[in-house]
Amino acid sequence: MGFLDALLGRSKPVKPDLDQLFGIPSAALTLEAAAGYRPTGLGSVCFAAVEGGAFDEVQRQVRALLDADTDRGGAPVEGSQDGYGYSWLLARHTPEELPDLVNDLHAVNSELEANGFGPQLLCSIVGFRNDAGQSLGLVYLYKRGTFYPFAPMPGGGEKRNSPVELQIKAMLGDDLRLEQDLSRWFPVWGAPGL
Repeated sequence: MGFLDALLGRSKPVKPDLDQLFGIPSAALTLEAAAGYRPTGLGSVCFAAVEGGAFDEVQRQVRALLDADTDRGGAPVEGSQDGYGYSWLLARHTPEELPDLVNDLHAVNSELEANGFGPQLLCSIVGFRNDAGQSLGLVYLYKRGTFYPFAPMPGGGEKRNSPVELQIKAMLGDDLRLEQDLSRWFPVWGAPGL
């Protein structure tokens, strides 16, 4: 950071650290013990698709990588596009296979990043649910290198359960690098896996 940046109050953006994703299994133990949230076995990666053959080839490689275990009973990865034009890849595992799910999400992010498409990555989400039916997503913001909890209200609609989100933030401070700027806790309505 230069003198002028310091004088004008600018800071360098945090470099993404995909290895932060490997903290999710530890956070899952905390979530279950402290609040009764268990993994659903669903996780997704969101990215802005780019036109062109190179991006299409990387997408094919990622899907082939994640679908490699379908002949042994693994679920194929599902692709979709949301109303804003962002692409999603949904990976499915059993709830007990959370480390495998995290590995899949890490592989998608790493493959896109390694092929020069890191700027297109937006977020990754791992789903949780409690016995009362409250959904919870741990959202990893790629460009910030941080996590935040997203808890839509049960029953549908676009309302957040903010008290739950703040409670989860307080619980996971020792497990994950959490986003401190609450204005960056964007809602991810209708995200695959939530």
